[in-house]
Amino acid sequence: MSQIGKQIVDFKVEAFVNDDFKTVSKQDVLGKWSVFFFYPADFTFVCPTELEDLANKYSEFKDAGCEIYSVSTDTHFVHKAWKDTSETIKKIKYPMLADPTGVLSRGFDVMIEEVGLAERGTFIVNPEGEIVAYEVVAGNVGRNADELLRRLQALQFVASHPSEVCPAKWEKGAETLKPSIDLVGKI
Repeated sequence: MSQIGKQIVDFKVEAFVNDDFKTVSKQDVLGKWSVFFFYPADFTFVCPTELEDLANKYSEFKDAGCEIYSVSTDTHFVHKAWKDTSETIKKIKYPMLADPTGVLSRGFDVMIEEVGLAERGTFIVNPEGEIVAYEVVAGNVGRNADELLRRLQALQFVASHPSEVCPAKWEKGAETLKPSIDLVGKI
C-alpha cells in the first residue's frame, strides 16, 4: 500500500543532537519540511557512509527549510557512543532519533520484525505531517544525499506552484512544465 499522503505516526522519542539528549515528538516536526532517514544500526558499514553524506549536505537541507532526522532502533546512548568513537559520525549535526521500541520504524512501515532493525527507508514529510515521497532500498546499497536534496527541492517547488510539475532530472531554478492539453504527445 502506498505511503504517499499518509500522516506520520504520533510519536515521542529520545534523540542525540548537539552533544546532548533531547525529546523529539510529532509536534516538533509539524510546520516544516522533514526527512526521516532510517538505517539498520549504528556501528555498521554502509550506514556511516550515508550519514556522513547527509552531514556534508546538512546546511543545504537547512537552507531549504528542512530538518533531517536519522532513525535507527538503537538507543540515544548508543548514538552518543558512536559519535564519541567515530570521526565520520562526529560530523553529524542533525538529530539522531532513537527508536528502540520501533514506534517510528513500524509507523513508517520499515521494521524488519525478525531482527528488530529498520530497513534503509527515506521519507520526505511536508509541513502538514504527510509523507510526500519515500523509497526503501536493500540493506546492502547506500543512498545519495544529492538526489534526496534534489527531490526535496522539487517537492517544495510543486507545493508552492501547484499548476506546475518538475520533469526528470529537474534541478532548482530549471524550467518546469505546465500540464495542459497542448503538451499531450509533444514531450
